Amino acid sequence: MQKLTDVGENLVNGIASRYNLSHDAVIHMLVSVNNGGCSMAQFNCPELGGSGQWMRGGMTMVGDMFNNGLKSTVDNLCNELANILSNNQIFPVIPAGTPGSNQWWPGNLGSPFSSGAQNNIRYAIFPNRLAVELNGQVSVYDTLDHNIGGVSQQQGNNTSLTFNSQWGTINVNTLPLISGQTPTPPEPKKDFTQQVTQPNFASLTPNQIEAPANNTVEQYSVDETLQIIEKLAQLRDSNALSDDEFNIKKSELLKRI
Repeated sequence: MQKLTDVGENLVNGIASRYNLSHDAVIHMLVSVNNGGCSMAQFNCPELGGSGQWMRGGMTMVGDMFNNGLKSTVDNLCNELANILSNNQIFPVIPAGTPGSNQWWPGNLGSPFSSGAQNNIRYAIFPNRLAVELNGQVSVYDTLDHNIGGVSQQQGNNTSLTFNSQWGTINVNTLPLISGQTPTPPEPKKDFTQQVTQPNFASLTPNQIEAPANNTVEQYSVDETLQIIEKLAQLRDSNALSDDEFNIKKSELLKRI
């Protein structure tokens, strides 16, 4: 549970009572607004309709997209939380440059001229440097000759980051790493779907041209069936199959089309 100052605890309790929300729900929204720099929030709060987004002075989205009353509640709540965060010491002071601090980047970088957050990512842009915090891990990159205008996370499971500069969209992983380590995307999930390949009918022997076991009848296309019958005819002509054996197998194959 996020620790609060005495002032923060009193304010949260008051808001929870007025909005008829639990203490935990208000804390969740408070942290979301704080992570968004008091101008935006991405949250997942069951008491407020599940997943949603809020942008100060902009659009508010909630899980129940047509519930205008819920949207208004979220907007009012987030605006109030942003105001108390701006005017009160809500969280205990954490030394700069340590996890959990509002100044989470290394102190020697100074003050950023731009910062923001998206999902589990926070970023701060400095002259010639870009600091990124992903899941509590801080990495600092040399931005070279790029004038960065924003950082974003790719959709899906990939954790790769991109940013916009005067040269277009660039992957953060292509920048020289100054400190920390480059986030490693999770390994793709293995596909355990059984791979089925078509047999090489030209190389089949008589014993291999049998109905599949466990009462499962494999279906062949017309072309595949004709190839097998042609192979059987060659085996019959070379006396590897009798006429009766050929006719029986031919009849079985024709039934599978």
